[in-house]
This record gives sequence, C-alpha cells and structure tokens, in this order.
Amino acid sequence: MQAHVSIILPVHNAEPWLDECLRSVLQQDFEGTMELSVFNDASKDKSGAIIEKWRVKLEDSGVHVIIGGHDSLSPRGVGYSKNQAVAQSSGSYLCFLDSDDVMMPQRVRLQHQAAVQHPSSIIGCRVRRDPPNSTERYTRWINQLTPEQLLTQVFTANGPTVIMPTWFCSRAWFSHVGPFDEGGQGVPEDLLFFYEHLRKGGGVVRVDQSLLLYRYHPRAATHSVLETTIWTHRVRFLEEQALPRWAAFTIWNAGKQGRRLYRSLTAASQRKVVAFCDVDENKIRKGFYCHEDSQERPKPRIPILHFRAARPPFVICVKLVDTGHPQPLALEEAPQWPPGARRDGTELYLLLPPGPHRGRLRGQPEVVALAGGPGLPSLQLTDPRQRLPVHPRPAGAS
Repeated sequence: MQAHVSIILPVHNAEPWLDECLRSVLQQDFEGTMELSVFNDASKDKSGAIIEKWRVKLEDSGVHVIIGGHDSLSPRGVGYSKNQAVAQSSGSYLCFLDSDDVMMPQRVRLQHQAAVQHPSSIIGCRVRRDPPNSTERYTRWINQLTPEQLLTQVFTANGPTVIMPTWFCSRAWFSHVGPFDEGGQGVPEDLLFFYEHLRKGGGVVRVDQSLLLYRYHPRAATHSVLETTIWTHRVRFLEEQALPRWAAFTIWNAGKQGRRLYRSLTAASQRKVVAFCDVDENKIRKGFYCHEDSQERPKPRIPILHFRAARPPFVICVKLVDTGHPQPLALEEAPQWPPGARRDGTELYLLLPPGPHRGRLRGQPEVVALAGGPGLPSLQLTDPRQRLPVHPRPAGAS
C-alpha cells in the first residue's frame, strides 16, 4: 500500500547518531501512513546492523521500512543516496532526514499539513543546534528569516534559505524539479536543487516551530563543499536571475569583497559595472580600480565613487561581522521619512545595530546585496514586499 509520507534517510558511517535518529522516526505523532526509506552508502561501521535492529521496532509500530544500499569501497555521495532512497520509496510526500539529526515528534504532522496547502513549495522548519553555541549567526539566520526573506535572500548564504535537513515536499513536485546532482563529495547538491526549484516557480515555506535537532560536527558532509565552489554557483545564479534586468549597475564596496565579485563575473557582466562605491576616503581618493588580470586592452578602469555620488541599481557586497544583533543585517525601505528628508526619492537605509555608524543611501529602490563569508547573509531587495522574479531557464539552455 502506498504510504502518505516517505522519510528519506541517506546513511554513511552514521553509527554514533543513528539510534537517536531512528528513535525519532518511531516517535512521530503523524496519524497517516509512513514509511522509512534508507539507503546505506557503503558504510564501514555498524550502521547496517543498527538499521536492521530498528527495522523490527518500526515495522511492529506500523512504519514500513525499505533498505537499499551498496558495499563498494567508496561512497557514491549524498545526492546519489537521496535519489536512490526516493526512487525506492512510494509516499506521496517526502520528508528528508539526515542520519545525524533528530526529529521532534510533531515534525511530519506539521510539515505534511503545510505541504498539502503549498503543493509546489519546499517546506522547512526552525531548528535547534547541537552543540547549542555552534554556528550561532547561521542558526539565527535559519530561524529568523521572515516569510518574504525566504525568497528575497536566495542569493545570500552558502545554502538554501530553508536548510536541506528540514525539507519536506510532495513527490510530484520533487519529480518536477529533481533529481539531485550526483557529482559526489564537494558538490552542493542541495543548493543546486534549490536553484532549480526556484527557476521552476517553486515556493519556500517554513513551519515556525523548532522541529529538528540539527547537529554540527567535523564529519558533517557540508564540510566537504568548498566556499569557493558555493561562491561560484551563487554568482552564476545572480548573473542568470538579477543582472539581465539591468543595463548597468554599481558595486557597493571597493574593497576585497567588491573586487572579488567583479573578478568573478563574466566579461559581459563586468562591462555592466559602471562604478564601485564606498565610504572609505582612501579608496575614493584612488579614483578607480584597474582589473589587472583582464585580457582587454586597455585594461578596464572602474571609477570609485563616494556612495552619495553613486547611482542605483547596486550590488551590495560586504563581509559582515558578528554584532550580536538578533536580526540579520539587511537593506530595507525606510518605514518612515526622517525629519527634513526630501520626498522626491526613496530613502533607503543600510540597517545596522543602533549607533553612530548608521548611513543613508538615496536612490531608486532596486538593490541586490551579495554577502561574503560563510553563514553571513545580507541579501534582500530594498523593499521586502517586492519579490525578485526568478526566471525560467530558456528551452535548450544548459
């Protein structure tokens, strides 16, 4: 009989965490039919024996268990394992679970309710980090994005705005978007799937309850993905989705992060950069940035302006520091006109914690920000009510 929900569990050498993970499957309070689809990706520890032990307990409780896998010398990777676990399952909905994480008892029930209401969305949830003090900024960002920011901050971080271990979606939508990239170690298969999901018009919804214990440890698969790899994918997605709308734009930050963005752009996108802007008088006095590695002759010399002299649209490219502020730094439209402000334009603020360093940017409200540094998000539209459209890839495009 077809299950309502298939829990998708890829496993590779998960012995230290697997008992607690599988116990959380048994403790779900979902009243529909559930199955657990496990794919054991060449584990060399006792993961296989633990899975078999829990198979009996789960099936005695009415949870059908499907176990696949292989015992090759090397694992095939997370993307391959998830695809195999999906392929061997039957549920109308898919609940993704990492073998080192723990679900709260209400997770499947609450996310299933949301997925029924949003059939073309990825449903996420808030998380509790273990250890509690690990990746504090990133965890705050995961849990505190507004519903609008789940879409407007899609260029921002090193991964999706709802993290992969919390995903829940319909099988029909997964089949429309997927499968996962099977390139193996070092490939951000979740980010690539998320981008394709957005291209196809998918939504992003978060259940605002903590439904997952999300573990951080040195053996986590996410550590195998290089920051430079993710940066490259992020810039390409920015070029695909945002920059075609603009004939020209300004990069906010004439320092390391802004220059890195410029050098990462294709030649066609570089030619759209009309200026860098900054607040650093030393950089502004220099007058220009010369792209020494360019093959063009003469080499491009991009003006460096004070931000008040620059014109939108902007790509804000900054590396944030931890301020202890509870909200991620972001660009938003000012909710009120400040006293004496001119009303012939839109007042925009670079939002920082209260203090003398708050600055004001005057211009038209079209700003995209691209943050640098792992787990330090800052991207959104100036007006969170605006959704940046994600454009379908043209037919035949790679």
